[in-house]
Amino acid sequence: MMHFQNECIEAYAFQRAKEGKAFCGDSFYMTANNDCFLCVLSDGLGSGEYAYESSQAVISIVKSNPEEDVETLMNFSNKVLLNKRGAATAIFKADFRKKTFEYSCVGNIRFYLYTPSGKMVYPMPVSGYLSGRPQKFRTQKFPYDPQSNFLVHSDGFVREDSKQFINNSQTISVIANRLKLNQINKNDDVTFIVGSLLK
Repeated sequence: MMHFQNECIEAYAFQRAKEGKAFCGDSFYMTANNDCFLCVLSDGLGSGEYAYESSQAVISIVKSNPEEDVETLMNFSNKVLLNKRGAATAIFKADFRKKTFEYSCVGNIRFYLYTPSGKMVYPMPVSGYLSGRPQKFRTQKFPYDPQSNFLVHSDGFVREDSKQFINNSQTISVIANRLKLNQINKNDDVTFIVGSLLK
């Protein structure tokens, strides 16, 4: 499991390939500075090497353009998948100064944000996948409260009761390890990223 932290965010990421596959078709990337946190999760269609190739193409283009807004990054990601297998993709960017985050998703990746007060934010994804064809995105902006927890995952994920995310007595490390233990489905690639927006 990968651990990512600075003074404004702490996150854990877990990934496992479908049983019998040398390549995981899911790819993810996280980066942060003092102003913002950027995260992308891409799930290449199917599994194996060509799914990996598609999801990695998305990661590469986002890595190369971290200063762009979410809508622009989704457009870049779509274009880079022309003549590839395609990928479901979610991108979100948290602004630590404004206490807001932007989110956009095409496909069956899910995202949840849980506030300390118990409210859940669930941005609706657009159905389909990125393929290089002209695509409309639904990029949404939400406020967040410090100490809000988030979870983003691909469709191979086995989900637990969400109450753990609004239980402030549990650290992100504890939650991440519980989620990892729950990933018993080996018939699909699985990736999840769980984190806390600390301030």
